[in-house]
Amino acid sequence: MSDKPNPMQAAQRLARSQPPRRFYKRAEAGPLADGFAVLLDGKVALTPARKPLAVADRRVTEALAAEWEGQGERIDPGAMPLTRIVNAAIDRVAGEIEAVRADIVKYAGSDLVCYRAAGPQSLIEAQAAVWDPLVAWAREALGARFGLAEGIVHVAQDGAALAAVDAAVQPLDALLLAAVHTVTTLSGSAVIALALLKGRLSVDEAWAAAHVDEDWQMMMWGRDEAAWSRRALRRREMDAAGLILGGS
Repeated sequence: MSDKPNPMQAAQRLARSQPPRRFYKRAEAGPLADGFAVLLDGKVALTPARKPLAVADRRVTEALAAEWEGQGERIDPGAMPLTRIVNAAIDRVAGEIEAVRADIVKYAGSDLVCYRAAGPQSLIEAQAAVWDPLVAWAREALGARFGLAEGIVHVAQDGAALAAVDAAVQPLDALLLAAVHTVTTLSGSAVIALALLKGRLSVDEAWAAAHVDEDWQMMMWGRDEAAWSRRALRRREMDAAGLILGGS
């Protein structure tokens, strides 16, 4: 694992430092080289590192352009989760592929779906209903045999399981890797992220799998409105990453 700063986080900090005032009238998607770029008044938009804001997938580019078109007098990066992910992919992930892969594998070493509650029984059952099929899927589809733990005490995963996760992320380009990393960090689970990538889960299913504990707590004790607002912001990040991964 590299000791370098997390490239996704670094790129997002760079994006937040950009001037917030809107400087264009129209945003749209247009062709550029082997892909498609966001065009602002006909000119190619640039990332914080001054690289073309362009990807190979026109569908993603059109969604990017919609984020830019939807801005008001001032640009609100908080309302542009897809742009933040793509900026990170272009500006940092492309140059630090190995570090991002390693970070995903590190998450797999303490994956959310492997840590189970000791009680109460209703929570145990809720976790098992959603997470057991994902653990089985990881074993069958990825060749990753994860061990389960009770409570929060760390249990080291078998090296072969982590190698299987590493093999699953090896073929990914910078944009897909950035999206998988985003889902991994949002959910605390490389298994959930890879299940979304491979089509085993929809975005809604991945989101629900990441929030089994929180949803159970809300069912028992009610909803905390401040926490719910923060959760809504994270959901926008998940939806953006899911769009890149082709989820629905």
